[in-house]
Amino acid sequence: MTRKLMVSIPVGACALDGMLELPAAPIGIVLFAHGSGSSRLSPRNRQVAAELRSAGVATLLLDLLTSEEDATYHNRFDIEVLARRLHAAANWLGTEPLTAPLPLGLFGASTGAAAALRLAAESGTGVAAVVSRGGRPDLGGAALAHVISPTLLIVGGEDAAVLDLNRQAFDQLTCEKALEIVPGATHLFEEPGALEQVAALASNWFVRHFDS
Repeated sequence: MTRKLMVSIPVGACALDGMLELPAAPIGIVLFAHGSGSSRLSPRNRQVAAELRSAGVATLLLDLLTSEEDATYHNRFDIEVLARRLHAAANWLGTEPLTAPLPLGLFGASTGAAAALRLAAESGTGVAAVVSRGGRPDLGGAALAHVISPTLLIVGGEDAAVLDLNRQAFDQLTCEKALEIVPGATHLFEEPGALEQVAALASNWFVRHFDS
């Protein structure tokens, strides 16, 4: 039976709201990072998270921006702020009794992918694996060369501009890595079966690296 807990993580002057869900005997925990304030309620993130939990992986869907901050568009591209808050959430998971023993994975979408890779590039964070869904890993900048966590980039085959940016970022990564292209899918993976492919790819990647 899955345990479902609303959480509030203090970060500076604000608190980040999230939903922590833990299946029985989880093998790891995946922290979701989105570049907007909608991560916790995103139907796409929730669908991927459900697939992960069916594979025995706990999930934390978190809003990295407050609703007020999200109303200002450029905040979604403030990678420094997003990465700092993601780091705070990872630290919180590392101190909570229910999640502290679990290997940590990061699932990034949009600019959240860059924040996830920035965190994975920091020494001592212990990130076991990273997955990006239609993300902007290129915004990770110089940090990409320092990522040691196994990283999977998933992009829609019809998302031409983002695919090109992912290929550029992929070339800069020196860790174990893979680039998976979902044929016929556009940026939001709204085509029939596309998001299911994303969820399966992400689940397999995390399970394999949590077990290693």
